[in-house]
Amino acid sequence: MHVLVINSGSSSIKFSLFEAGEDEARSLFEGEVTGIGGTKGAFKFRDAGGRDLSGGRSEVEAKTPLQAIGLVVGAVCQKDLPRVDAVGYRVVHPGAKLDRHQRITDEVLKDLEEAVVFAPLHDPAVIEVIKDTMAKFPSVPHYACFDTVFHQTMPEEATTYPIPLEYRERGVRRYGFHGLSCESIVQSLRAEEMISFPKRMVIAHLGSGCSVTALVDGCSIDTTMGLTPTGGVVMGTRPGDLDPGLVLYLLRETTGNQVGALEKMLNHDAGMVALSGLPNDMKAVREAAAKGDARARLATEIFTRSVKKALGSFTALMGGIDAVVFAGGIGEHDARSREEIVAGMRGLGISINSELNEAGSDAARVVSASDSITAVLVVPTKEDWMIAMHVHELAGSNN
Repeated sequence: MHVLVINSGSSSIKFSLFEAGEDEARSLFEGEVTGIGGTKGAFKFRDAGGRDLSGGRSEVEAKTPLQAIGLVVGAVCQKDLPRVDAVGYRVVHPGAKLDRHQRITDEVLKDLEEAVVFAPLHDPAVIEVIKDTMAKFPSVPHYACFDTVFHQTMPEEATTYPIPLEYRERGVRRYGFHGLSCESIVQSLRAEEMISFPKRMVIAHLGSGCSVTALVDGCSIDTTMGLTPTGGVVMGTRPGDLDPGLVLYLLRETTGNQVGALEKMLNHDAGMVALSGLPNDMKAVREAAAKGDARARLATEIFTRSVKKALGSFTALMGGIDAVVFAGGIGEHDARSREEIVAGMRGLGISINSELNEAGSDAARVVSASDSITAVLVVPTKEDWMIAMHVHELAGSNN
């Protein structure tokens, strides 16, 4: 079957068309609409061989998510492309009622709308995209795949906040995110013949959003993100964990729409961009640091320190680990970040081979030193592939 996967964010929509079978899903076409909400958007569309299919439309008008999804639908409905048999969506937060990937019905949409209170900056645009795409593909099934489902295996002591019971009964707990990424990494490592599957591992998904997850036998037992994707380690535009008293201070000091302004700041204007004063781009920050920019240097130090602390705490929690896995845009492509994060961890049995670490590759690979007790791995994340696999499975079971 041919599965259209839509992975939408606050200002971009990534999409892929997969040919999905029982054991594998193969990407046929992929694209992206970026700059949604700005004066000028950008559009990319190519086949698996890299051939440009955008028709020269590098600049497009995408002032709303609906305009952007119109471009996506127009691209995948070209005459020579395969017919879409099902659509799968990455949905950040399912709320308190939804705990599995599932076919989207009117009832599921209602539950998602109730979940907006947990993710007001993520879910509304996704719901809008889902409704419009369902109208454009009315005769095919549509499925929601959640970033939180993978973390259902976390024990109660990892998910429970020490707050009054009335809020916990409303669904306020630690959900965890980047679950589709973590699940795809587990699947990739199970399929690797040259890499032994690690019983105890930590996955550092480092990109614009960052999280660190502890796993035993491929199952999540703890993770740094909590109720929302704002907490945990320092990220591109998000601060990670903060003292609750600081949030109260910021509320008192914020004028106008206090909650809305603070929400925007903590999701879009904090983290690395606040520390460095530069755009959300680790490469640019590192280049500035190398030229002597003190703010950029401090930003990288705070970032790597926060990830190192998470890695160290999970190592202690599990009594040692068999592998550290780096994934995401920074995790996969920034050798300097990997090196700085594991620096000084030789006493914990973690050390890196500089030559292997510097060598680029799109495949899963080992970058640890020969005497490292813990394997250090770089594994590309495949969220869209994971969604396509789930959609194929759900469609086959009529769920």
